[in-house]
Amino acid sequence: MEILRTPDAAFAGIDDFPFEPHYLDIVDARTGQPLRIHYIDEGPREGRIVLMMHGEPSWSYLYRHMIGPLAAAGYRVLAPDLIGFGKSDKPAAKSDYTYARHVGWMRQWIEALELGGITLACQDWGSLIGLRLVAAMPERFAGVVLSNGGLPEGGPAPRAFAIWRAFSQWSPFFPIGKIIAKGTKRGLSDAEIAAYDAPFPDARYKAGARIFPSLVPFAGNLAVPDQREAWKVFETWDKPFLCAFSDGDPITRGGESRFIGRVPGTAGQPHRTLSGGHFIQEDDPQGFVGAILEIARQGDTK
Repeated sequence: MEILRTPDAAFAGIDDFPFEPHYLDIVDARTGQPLRIHYIDEGPREGRIVLMMHGEPSWSYLYRHMIGPLAAAGYRVLAPDLIGFGKSDKPAAKSDYTYARHVGWMRQWIEALELGGITLACQDWGSLIGLRLVAAMPERFAGVVLSNGGLPEGGPAPRAFAIWRAFSQWSPFFPIGKIIAKGTKRGLSDAEIAAYDAPFPDARYKAGARIFPSLVPFAGNLAVPDQREAWKVFETWDKPFLCAFSDGDPITRGGESRFIGRVPGTAGQPHRTLSGGHFIQEDDPQGFVGAILEIARQGDTK
């Protein structure tokens, strides 16, 4: 497996992400090769943990407006870059990436850091991977805040997603920063677009970003049985589970209906609608922080 690592110089021009980088090496179970995961770790070490997981094709920069307020509220905030994204290592071939492999990589990271009592905040692929982690080790998680994501278990792909999936596979151009900008309502500055482009100096680094849409387990995907097993956990999950989807995401809008009522922990929670597009962290970071605090504080009282 060829592994690429974005040079630190690629991130030198980013001036609105003032967080110290942290790194942890894990080992790929299939090849035995080491892989470096980058993560942000802010707030008091003794604070209860808020784990914020990004999706496709972003990186921990997505949470830059949310990390500070949560840390200031007394929480230890961790925001990792998935393998293939941000400052984490990037296997060079699309075939190097599978859904199960991503779950395994991040499980190693959680276990190595000995994390527990976690409030998970997740969106997009951060939810597909994050929710599978909750199902795999429920004892390490205290609550979930889900926005603009889900845990698909087969069925047809929504039309908007099918178009995105085809674009990711066949378009000769894949401009990461502009793709993220199109998924926001407020728009992004040139500097912000450049920050999202920074992890990908050229096309060789984009294998993970290119393949992710094709890994979403709609009908016929080999991950569907694993998803159904994960759902068995959530159908008995009685810890706090709050949905905070946005009002302007054509792909996931209304996705809370798949969780509210089916997951016991959704009962009595103040589910809410946030204002913005798919990348709600850019459009309504305050609203997302408020949802996270709602669940994290329930853990504080136990």
